[in-house]
Amino acid sequence: MIVLLALVAGILLAYANGANDNFKGVATLYGSETTTYRRALMWATATTAAGSLTAVWLARELLERFSGKGIVPDALVAQNEFGVAVALAAGITVMLASRLGFPISTTHALVGAMVGAAGASSFAVDWNILSSKLMAPLLLSPLVAILVTTVLYLTFRRTRVAMGIAKETCLCSGREVVEVVPLGSGVMAMARAEELSITLGTNVSCRDHYAGTFVGVDARQLLDAMHFLSAGMVSFARGLNDTPKIAALLLIVPALNSLTATVVCGLAIAIGGWLGAKKIAEKLSHGITEMNAGQGFSANLVTSVLVVFASRWGLPVSTTHVSCGALFGIGSVTGQAHWKSIGQILLAWVTTLPAAAVIAWFVFNVLT
Repeated sequence: MIVLLALVAGILLAYANGANDNFKGVATLYGSETTTYRRALMWATATTAAGSLTAVWLARELLERFSGKGIVPDALVAQNEFGVAVALAAGITVMLASRLGFPISTTHALVGAMVGAAGASSFAVDWNILSSKLMAPLLLSPLVAILVTTVLYLTFRRTRVAMGIAKETCLCSGREVVEVVPLGSGVMAMARAEELSITLGTNVSCRDHYAGTFVGVDARQLLDAMHFLSAGMVSFARGLNDTPKIAALLLIVPALNSLTATVVCGLAIAIGGWLGAKKIAEKLSHGITEMNAGQGFSANLVTSVLVVFASRWGLPVSTTHVSCGALFGIGSVTGQAHWKSIGQILLAWVTTLPAAAVIAWFVFNVLT
């Protein structure tokens, strides 16, 4: 029974992770109107799945770390109830946040769940390892992302101006339906007519694009291509970084090894992202800041580099904290940040760990 519960809890966590995290890599593509929601989602699903499969070979250290080894005693890790409590608590926390439309960290939820389950047992948490190897990277990653994104975007902007690549003025044209009164009518009967309208675009109706060339290539086309590439890198890195954390909890199931557990997680993450990402997509793409393609590219580039580096060296940074931190940086430097929405996201981050800890404490007590 406990093995079946472990499988269900692990799949639930992977599904919730996909719903909350899959769109984070491509949010800037959708937010800058470089592409549509559906195309961005397809790109995110494909590249995240590729990262999940690659995790089998490149992220073994994370598999060990998020099994709980070193953070809590091995005797507690060996208890199936511990793994089930951690997976179920983290899954419930992340799923609830996804339903409410708040991007939170699965890594944070896992850490909180491990602490809560350990607190319900007779074993102690190794706070030195927890703070130095887990909490420090989690807390520092958004600050690093804000700083690096700000510097990188300002550098790109100065380079663009120096090369004579300018922003285009948007001229919006289309058909406008107007109400008219037919001549000779004895009553005020209204009729509909269409006429061609041309209006200068505003910040609300239009987005910035770039005009000019870079080494003979159209600047806008080049930037869009690089934006897609950087978004794919973020999604790939997220799959690489997050899949091992969840797969580690599925190793409770005797029929699964590191390979099959990773494949199961990858499939559940992809399905969760495809079916449940809409609310998170809107929050990330339009709720944090307005952006154009260049700003989105800067944020994506920083996020992908930081998360890939962290995955390679076994540092459990949060893709959520890094990607949102990069967007916070863009919004701050452009003056277009939506601070109320950012405040709500920060509050969700603060409550993630204690919420997961409380749920894990309760589940572990019920199971034991």
